[in-house]
Amino acid sequence: MAKVKLTKTELKAQKDALARFRRFLPMLQLKKQQLQLEIATMRTRVEETERQRDALLDAAASWIGLLADESAEIPVVLERVKLGQGNIAGVVIPVYEGIETRRPETDLFATPAWVDEAAEAAARLMESAVRIDVLHRQIELIEAELRTTSQRVNLFEKVKIPECRETIRLIGIALGDEQTSAVARGKIAKSRDKSGESALGAEEGAA
Repeated sequence: MAKVKLTKTELKAQKDALARFRRFLPMLQLKKQQLQLEIATMRTRVEETERQRDALLDAAASWIGLLADESAEIPVVLERVKLGQGNIAGVVIPVYEGIETRRPETDLFATPAWVDEAAEAAARLMESAVRIDVLHRQIELIEAELRTTSQRVNLFEKVKIPECRETIRLIGIALGDEQTSAVARGKIAKSRDKSGESALGAEEGAA
């Protein structure tokens, strides 16, 4: 703890700081809980999206082996990922809004019948992959904010508030001792004044 002045001015400053820390702490604790809830929700979304992706892969099992033929290509290309912005507890996060894909023109007579189904499934798999990537990025950003918020909560709970309380206690003791000493000095001075007056009166009486 840094050395502080044992004065009434410092006492007021410490009490103001304590009140400020106590006011902000519940807000930080609430933000921490909100961030933890959001992370749990997003992890659930990741798991759901991964299950959807796995289901798509299972459904594609009937034709996916055909891709072993080097001449077989799925005619779909990812052109663009559309992202927006969201805000969770003050954290700006990317929000998935969709993807744009392109299917090059193909010769219908030279294209196997399964290619259309494969192209549609591939587009859906691309979408799942992008959704998962975006969710992971959201989780990373919110986890970083959670770490910062948790550090602030710990700082207030374990350092700042206890320090203020201890400083206020020490200043209170010092000011109390100072007041007691001042009273004692005042009594001694008053006693001396009375003793001086008594001695002076005795001298006058003897004269």
